[in-house]
Amino acid sequence: MNEKERLQKAVYKTIASGYQLNSDAFEFLKKEASLKDPVILISKALEKIDELDEKPLFIDKNLLENLLAQPVQEDKKVNQPPSEISDQQFKVPEPPISKKDTESFNPPAKNIESKIIILEDPSKKLSSNGTIKDYLQYFQDRFKRMDRLLRQRIDVKAATPIKEALKSPPKSKVKIIGMVTEKREAKQQLFFTIEDLEASATILVPRKAPERVQNKARFLLLDQVICVEAKKTRNNLFLVEDIILPEIGYKPQRRSYEPVYAVLTSDIHVGSTKFNEEAFNRFILWLNGKYGNQRARKIAGQVKYLLIAGDLIDGVGIYPKQEEELVIQDFRKQYQRAAEFIEKIPEYIEVVLLPGNHDAPRKALPQPAIKPELLKSLKESKRFHSIGNPSLISIHGVEVLMFHGRSLDDLVATIPGLRHDQPEKIMKMLLQCRHLAPSYGGKTMLSPENRDFLVIERPPDIFHAGHTHVMGYCNHKGVLVVNSGGWQEQTDYMEKLGLMPTPGKVPVVNLQTLEITVLSFI
Repeated sequence: MNEKERLQKAVYKTIASGYQLNSDAFEFLKKEASLKDPVILISKALEKIDELDEKPLFIDKNLLENLLAQPVQEDKKVNQPPSEISDQQFKVPEPPISKKDTESFNPPAKNIESKIIILEDPSKKLSSNGTIKDYLQYFQDRFKRMDRLLRQRIDVKAATPIKEALKSPPKSKVKIIGMVTEKREAKQQLFFTIEDLEASATILVPRKAPERVQNKARFLLLDQVICVEAKKTRNNLFLVEDIILPEIGYKPQRRSYEPVYAVLTSDIHVGSTKFNEEAFNRFILWLNGKYGNQRARKIAGQVKYLLIAGDLIDGVGIYPKQEEELVIQDFRKQYQRAAEFIEKIPEYIEVVLLPGNHDAPRKALPQPAIKPELLKSLKESKRFHSIGNPSLISIHGVEVLMFHGRSLDDLVATIPGLRHDQPEKIMKMLLQCRHLAPSYGGKTMLSPENRDFLVIERPPDIFHAGHTHVMGYCNHKGVLVVNSGGWQEQTDYMEKLGLMPTPGKVPVVNLQTLEITVLSFI
């Protein structure tokens, strides 16, 4: 392993542990990489941080310098990570697998009948012509659906139409539902405009408003549908007292009655020179019981479902100078190669695939499924399911909302504090908005269908996305939120964006307990 690879591995380890290096610390680590193993230094730093009562957000240069001043012995457990890093994350080791071991691999999942239902797939319901009338119908449908979701809340049921609220006397307290159409700041005050199907209203966030209300207003997105609790003034201005989001409520989790597992992955990018084929081959071998220690192979034997959340291939002409980073220049041949990988997955594992922004279907959301002719060898396979983006599926009774995640870029660009290296926090905000692409006009293209398929009307048990190339997960009000990272190393384009991917990390979910284990194949 060369200096650059060791440094990259040290950065991955830092991010995976929930920390970041500040610029001075990174430069220091880069300088020391020629003399010391940065992975060892970062491991020691993380051990030191674990002992602290108040843990820092960033690892700084002083901490690394102090550790370097101490005698550091190279520990084999650092250079070759132990099989168990924590209860939830471990590197899949590579012990020799004998023919006897392979023959003894008897996966329980092979004898369990699959239970997969496609609950919602937009593929065959798309009909937009892209006219002004289509856009009007699209946003009207969004408003009606979001209005209905908001009115399911006890504190919003009696919300007044804006037209009626404007007729109310001054100092009246009202609740109105509307879509945010404008935000502006003037004289250190925040104003925003909302409208429903008949009228619009201007809302002022007073300087004396509680901080939580000011934060809610600051984070509002254009085209987001909300409920505003406000007091009317004499000049038809409304002073906000609270903002109510269509946030999902706490929900009981559906769980499988059988101990089966689902592997969540995305962003494979077959065809790219940065696709880590070696790690992906180890992953395929693991699914077949031919790679990993006893614990890893036991998990593999319980895998019944493989869910791929988009960007199966790298595509062609997606970003500037992409052709310089392509090992396969034809997108059809990229799909052919990808199909060869999928064919190596055991027959008893159900494979579900939806498209991403690098795939062949249209870029506008919702995307139809990848056409069968592009994956000819998989066309007749009953265990392969090509669906649209987004889609809602049920696997062994557990409902999974699958979405590639292109809109995550727009939220990072708009909302202060959101970052690509914490994708689960961005996904959590989508659940709070109850919409997968709240704002129109950003990087995410939206097709004006007569129905808005991006409204999250039915809260899932698992919300699975990709696109950011960084693995992350959390639990939000009973929903397991997972961004599955990917298999592509850092491209020049990612480097310019300051994006450090975490390739080869695979979240595996026990559908009986909804516990998650992260396996690393790097």
